[in-house]
Amino acid sequence: MFKPYKIELNFILRRKIIILFLLLVGVVGCKSKKSLSDKNRTQQVQAESRRSHGKPSNAATDRDPSMPEDSGEFVKFRIETIDEYIATFSEIAQLEMKAYGIPASITLAQGLLESGYGKGDLAMKTNNHFGIKCHTGWQGDYDFHDDDAKGECFRKYNHPMYSFRDHSIFLTTRSRYAFLFDYKVTDYRKWAHGLRKAGYATDKRYPQKLIYLIEKHQLYKYDGGVLDTGQDEDRVVLTESEAVHIVKKGDTLYSLSKRYYVSVDELMRMNNLRDSGLSIGQKLLVKSTSVNR
Repeated sequence: MFKPYKIELNFILRRKIIILFLLLVGVVGCKSKKSLSDKNRTQQVQAESRRSHGKPSNAATDRDPSMPEDSGEFVKFRIETIDEYIATFSEIAQLEMKAYGIPASITLAQGLLESGYGKGDLAMKTNNHFGIKCHTGWQGDYDFHDDDAKGECFRKYNHPMYSFRDHSIFLTTRSRYAFLFDYKVTDYRKWAHGLRKAGYATDKRYPQKLIYLIEKHQLYKYDGGVLDTGQDEDRVVLTESEAVHIVKKGDTLYSLSKRYYVSVDELMRMNNLRDSGLSIGQKLLVKSTSVNR
């Protein structure tokens, strides 16, 4: 008498269980798809973020003395001679010595050696003058270059000055280089051997190559220029809208244009120059967009 009722009740319960099961499967499937979608979106954003930055996440402008804001445009630098390289980047190397305690002579020698005197393929296409690879955590732009292995990832900068700043940050934030800062800032020989010992380069003759460059081109004098505050002729006097540079031996309009990031034509216009000839002691107006001292 009650069997049809029991059968119908069992059928209804089974149908509800099946419907509930299907609903649960649908919810889990949606969450799984959403999770995968979110993950893919995150990876895409991270990839775009890496490509959209021309300087490291701990930006070169974060620590005094400050540097100009990144324009966001890649600047191609043509360096013809070693002397031109030194004239162009010696002041930046001294700036880094003041800020981070790395000998300017070492910075210049490494820059010369690692960048192929500013003319190497890697330096030309990335403005990377110190052969610093991407490493874990790098959030800036990058490019691939054959080095110890084929197609290795190297950091890329919109301007070489950010490469110099990142070199300072690289050495001061990695524990394996910490012992270097126990050496005197004037002892470039110990620094050269210490860099090889810490694993900066695999070349066994790396220290000798750095020392050769420092002594051949007297790069050690730039260490003294930082320590000796009495060298007024190397100073630049800044005002709000302009700066005055006093011409010294070896200065050219081209080297000054690279030093202050202003074109030769602009220098000639600001100073009413008819030709490129300069005189020692001559005062030149330059733009204040140079590295702030």
